[in-house]
Amino acid sequence: MVKNKKNTIKKGLKLNRFDKRLEHISASVISKIGQIDELKGRWITGAQLSPQVLGRLKRSVLITSTGASTRIEGAKLSDEDVEKMMRGISIQKFTDRDKQEVKGYYQLLENVFNSWKTLRFNEGTVKHFHSELLKYVDKDQRHRGDYKKQENKVHMVNEAGESLGVLFDTTAAYLTPKEMQELIEWTNIALKEKKYHVLLIVANFLVEFLKIHPFQDGNGRLSRVLTNLLLLKEGYEYMPYVSHEKLVEDNKPEYYIALRKSQKTISSKKPSSANQPAGEAGASAGREDIAPWFEFFFTILIGQAKMAEELLSKESIEKLLSEKQLAVWQYLQDVEEASTGDLVKKTKIPRATVKQALDRLLQFKKIERIGLGRSARYRKTT
Repeated sequence: MVKNKKNTIKKGLKLNRFDKRLEHISASVISKIGQIDELKGRWITGAQLSPQVLGRLKRSVLITSTGASTRIEGAKLSDEDVEKMMRGISIQKFTDRDKQEVKGYYQLLENVFNSWKTLRFNEGTVKHFHSELLKYVDKDQRHRGDYKKQENKVHMVNEAGESLGVLFDTTAAYLTPKEMQELIEWTNIALKEKKYHVLLIVANFLVEFLKIHPFQDGNGRLSRVLTNLLLLKEGYEYMPYVSHEKLVEDNKPEYYIALRKSQKTISSKKPSSANQPAGEAGASAGREDIAPWFEFFFTILIGQAKMAEELLSKESIEKLLSEKQLAVWQYLQDVEEASTGDLVKKTKIPRATVKQALDRLLQFKKIERIGLGRSARYRKTT
């Protein structure tokens, strides 16, 4: 958690303000990071899910995350609409832009989930991701993959996609290339040299990325894709199996508030005034306080890690079984006991598949075997 004494700032890069932000971390934030890593450890030691189950969970999260992330920015497609669309079913009731944004997000996130081990985190990747994110959006054709050429602002939007007001101003367009270069270089150096806990580094990258708002459009969605990439590369391998985006959507007011409170203190150069309240004077004097963002972001990550752990629990067994395995389990819940032959006959599932299902249920201690060999029978545990 504590910064290494070795100077890691490259000559010519004024990155000290990132380090200053992380010099004093509250006990609350440290506690949250500890909880996240404890839950991460349980996933690593307990995750023995079959590739088929993981594949099913990943497909479900792709749908959920795509719907949630695009709705945060004003799209209106439900998860069911997203699923239909990605299966090639025509949906007429939504605008082309909504459908274009959904398709781009789904495909980009799928690429991250499948290829994160080989993806490098650098400016080229960030620009390529932006181009892929918006490759189906007609209106964004001219600026895909390019930093903004004119000023933009961050708006809070309601469920109808209407602006509720400006949250904060962003980096000037002419400064964007320099600030993005500095941010990504600092992030890579800090991760490589383990200057701070990786979650602090990732959280700092995200709040600064959103402050810069480097692209004309798509910054919020891109930040969530990058969240998945960075956390996967740092060992949080449950990311594809529990939707980060859905948790953010479910806490959208808190998301906006945390960003606004933190962003208003960033890069403020105004001199302090004797008439200003103490908090405002501190921010104006250059003190950057992103604690509200840390509190929000790590609370979301705790929720996500807990949901990942629940996937391994006995109570969540239904989420881990294939359709045929679930049929075997459901039948055994309705009878006192049954043989393999009984299950084959009643469920009309092949014997080999029934045996696999029984092995799976025994592994999760949901059933117990009575007897051995061909006379063995099975019943649910009490």
